Amino acid sequence: MNLKTATEIGKCLSNQTRVQIMEWLKDPEKHFPPHETLKHFNDGVCVTYIQEKAGLSQSTISTYLTNMEKCGILISTRYGKWSYLKRNEDTIKAYINFIS
Repeated sequence: MNLKTATEIGKCLSNQTRVQIMEWLKDPEKHFPPHETLKHFNDGVCVTYIQEKAGLSQSTISTYLTNMEKCGILISTRYGKWSYLKRNEDTIKAYINFIS
């Protein structure tokens, strides 16, 4: 991890809702229902469920999640019209090590 990447992650985490999303995704079974098609969380949580739980507009959540994915703390998987997101634990661990 380099300083630029760590700074971008810090920016992504400088918002209460984005930190809350990361917390929810740490234990998705506790915070979200499984998607009706997949029935598991191996590929993450459906973006629609994240948006509904956050209670923010689709455009705001889309911007948040896109930025979080760009800085590497989320991984996106797409099935048809559905997008699923999960935490990128490798990047999160590297960030924690860097700032330690």
